[in-house]
Amino acid sequence: MQDASKDFWNSRWETGQTGWDIGAPAPAFTTYFSDFSQKNAAILIPGCGSGHEAEFLLSIGFTNITVIDIAPKAVAILNEKFRSNPNITILCNDFFQHEGSYDYIVEQTFFCAIDPDHREAYAQQTHDLLRPKGKIIAILFDRSFEGGPPYGGSKEEYIQLFTTKFNILFIEANQQSIPQRMGSELFGVFEKK
Repeated sequence: MQDASKDFWNSRWETGQTGWDIGAPAPAFTTYFSDFSQKNAAILIPGCGSGHEAEFLLSIGFTNITVIDIAPKAVAILNEKFRSNPNITILCNDFFQHEGSYDYIVEQTFFCAIDPDHREAYAQQTHDLLRPKGKIIAILFDRSFEGGPPYGGSKEEYIQLFTTKFNILFIEANQQSIPQRMGSELFGVFEKK
């Protein structure tokens, strides 16, 4: 899966086919993290793309951000964007091979990009990467798509998938979706068991 996935996503970046990129951090994340006092929390953003969420977190004082993307072109853009910032680690790698220890995983358009057959592996990998009581802060699609990626899903599917390894603290309609996604996204917080 990795080599084909790497080539596929890199090609999308090379040709500017990045329709998932909303050009700014998702409002639900900016609201969630705005009042955090624990600025040294270790945060991982997988499939980070343009790094809008990372840029926001750094701008409000977070000091321990790791971003990972499988597409070399995306990573080259990130390296340029954050070239002089010591508070971010940028990795060109496969999330499923990544090792680390984090307090939070920010999930935004990565889960929907992986084949549904790999969702169990995603749940396991996020669980393995999170520290005790660590959390996934997630925006997930609440709709279906033809073909894919993206791949959709439902609240019920996500609860069934994550509940064996996480306490579902919250999963509801995302009230802060961008207009073109309003009514088709969920915002959730899942805490590692």
